[in-house]
Amino acid sequence: MGLKCRFHWLSRFWFRRCSLPKRTFLVALTCVVYLCFTMPNVDFPLQNRTGEKLGVRSVLPKEDVLVPTRSNVVYITLKSKRLKPANIRGTIRPKLRSKARRITHEHQESTNGKGPHAQRDPNQPDSGSKRADPPESSIRIYSRTAPPWLSAQDVATMRALAGAKVVRVHAQDTSRPLLILEEELQNRTHLCRGPCGLVHGPVDSVEVFAFHLDRVLLLNRTLPAVSRKLAFLHDGRPSPVVAWEPSRYPDDSSAVRLTWGEYQRSLKQRCWVKNIAPKPASSCSTIHHYEWSKVALFDFLLQIHNRLDPSCCGFRPRQQDVCYKAGHHLECADQDGIQLANIAHTGRDPRHLVLTVNKGYFDRNEDNLDFRLLEGIKELPEQSVSLLRSGRLREKLLQSLFLDQTYWESRGGRPGIDKLIDVIEKRAKVLLTYANAHGIKAVAMRE
Repeated sequence: MGLKCRFHWLSRFWFRRCSLPKRTFLVALTCVVYLCFTMPNVDFPLQNRTGEKLGVRSVLPKEDVLVPTRSNVVYITLKSKRLKPANIRGTIRPKLRSKARRITHEHQESTNGKGPHAQRDPNQPDSGSKRADPPESSIRIYSRTAPPWLSAQDVATMRALAGAKVVRVHAQDTSRPLLILEEELQNRTHLCRGPCGLVHGPVDSVEVFAFHLDRVLLLNRTLPAVSRKLAFLHDGRPSPVVAWEPSRYPDDSSAVRLTWGEYQRSLKQRCWVKNIAPKPASSCSTIHHYEWSKVALFDFLLQIHNRLDPSCCGFRPRQQDVCYKAGHHLECADQDGIQLANIAHTGRDPRHLVLTVNKGYFDRNEDNLDFRLLEGIKELPEQSVSLLRSGRLREKLLQSLFLDQTYWESRGGRPGIDKLIDVIEKRAKVLLTYANAHGIKAVAMRE
């Protein structure tokens, strides 16, 4: 007999000789062994292999993907179905009234995406929607509020200077007539009770730029200035009009008289710092020490020399410069005795300066800057220096200057304004380099 037949005969003889419990155990054991060897070859439906219910999306590894052998195939995709968010009562925006919707739409179109006070992009054409502006005013504010560096009083004064009706002209002097706006003279103690503006010549348009630079740097030492066309003055060309207020405009009683030598000695005394009154024998004036730091920074950026360097001792003057024509540059041999000019405080605040003559120069070459303006200065205002270092000076100047439409257009629009800011930015870099080399510190000046 063959091996297979012998094995079969022996297994039947041995199985019959075993008791019932042993035969039951052997049958169960045989079934288990059979299942262990046959189960891997059986194809189960995909839902059993994955252990998931049908309709649940999942991703199988490549080695586990089965070749479908049945008609009821479950397809698995990587792209999930986008569900609509539930409407939650607390998140539903209320419907806007027609007027509120229109204002919101104007606000969104006017801002340039750089903050809540950002102005309309100067490169885009006007939308023609000016809110709450006087009909003749060239001051344009398209957002809900003006830039934060301009106060409400600044904006009100700008609007009046740019668009208020001229009642009469007071011939204060031949070069700078005074405009009396809207209100007639009603009081002998003051020249005018309503808004007044001092008109400069068209070549002094830097007065407008100086006002905005002063506010952007948070110095707040100049008077508001706008550009305006007046048919009866300067052939209707755009001319700067600077606010004139009797309580703030300097006169002989508020003028600060200092020589260069006295000024340098007062800087060493640090007059009025920490509200400490200077000694009677000191060289201190009524001006707070930090005021000189603000003036020096402001005058250097605009290269205004007629305050701290009226004799042009810190640079090479040109033949057309006033100091050269008058021969003042010859006084530099005795520098300590040179009298400073155009320095005054407000009548009601003798510790702070008011800057009223801001004739700067944008055409001064970088190799001929007046560093004499920074001589003796050991601190600069921290908030101004921080802005110069941040690289946001251009952004803020563009937003601020754009408010004055007449000035903006008279300078050639955005390209012309950018050229002016280019000059200021280069001087700011020179100033910061100079301050670093000479140990000038940035100090919080909240006296």
